[in-house]
Amino acid sequence: MNCRKGDPEGLANGISHFSFLISHYLKKHGFEAFCPKAVLFDMDGVLYDSMPNHAIAWQQSMAKFGIRMTQADAYATEGARGVDTIRKMVKVQQGRDIDEAEAQMMYDEKTRQFHALPKPPVMPGILELMAQIQADGLTIGVVTGSGQRPLIKRLMNDFCGFLDENHIVTAYDVKHGKPNPDPYLMGLQKVGNLNPWEAIVVENAPLGVRAGVAARILTIAVNTGPLPDEVLLQAGADLIFDRMTDLSHDWRNIYTPSSSSSSS
Repeated sequence: MNCRKGDPEGLANGISHFSFLISHYLKKHGFEAFCPKAVLFDMDGVLYDSMPNHAIAWQQSMAKFGIRMTQADAYATEGARGVDTIRKMVKVQQGRDIDEAEAQMMYDEKTRQFHALPKPPVMPGILELMAQIQADGLTIGVVTGSGQRPLIKRLMNDFCGFLDENHIVTAYDVKHGKPNPDPYLMGLQKVGNLNPWEAIVVENAPLGVRAGVAARILTIAVNTGPLPDEVLLQAGADLIFDRMTDLSHDWRNIYTPSSSSSSS
C-alpha cells in the first residue's frame, strides 16, 4: 500500500514542500497516514474550461427572471447545486422563498442557454493527469453540482477509459450540495467506500474546496478562473496550482507509487 506519514518537524528537517503540506493535512485532521486510492474531480473549471460559458448563461438566464447575477457571482457559487444558488439569489434580491420546482424551472432556462453556446474544450493537461493516475492504479471519480444528463454523457465520451459512470456524483445524488461535505462523502462511497485519507479532491472554486475540506479529504485547488488565490486558500485548500498542466507535471511529487515510507 502506498502511504505517506507525517513529519512534525516539516521543512526544518529538509523534507519536500509537498511532504510538508501533506504532513500539515494529516496533523490538521488527526490522521496517521495519507494512502490515496482515488482522485475525485470537480467537473466545470477542472475537467472542462467551461466556466466562461456558465457565467454567460447564468447572467442571461437570470435576467429573464429579474435576477442580477454577475460573472463574479457565477464563479463564487460554482459547484453548488444550481437550484440552491437560484433560491438564495431570489431570496436576497426579491425577498421571496421559492420552492425547488420553481427553482428547477429557472435552472432549466440556464441549462438551455448554456447548451446554446459553443461546446467548452477539455481542460489542457487533464488527460495527461488522468493517464498518470490510472497508471498508478488509482480510481477516478467526478463530483459535480450539475445534474444535466447531456454533460454526464459527454464525460463518458471525453474520458472514455478513465471514468466509470458509477463513479460520478451529480446534484441529484445528494440533498445538500457544496459547500457541504455530502457530495464528496458520496464520492468516497462510490469509488469504493473509502476513508477521507484514501482520496484526493481536485477543485477550482471556493465552495468546492470547502466541501472537500469539510469531508476531510486532501483538497487541491487549481485556479483556472479569475478569483484570487487567496480566496481558495481561505476556503481551506491544502495545495494550489495555477494550471492543470502544473498539477499534471507535479503529480509524482504528490503521489509516490512506492511501498509505505515516511515523508520523502
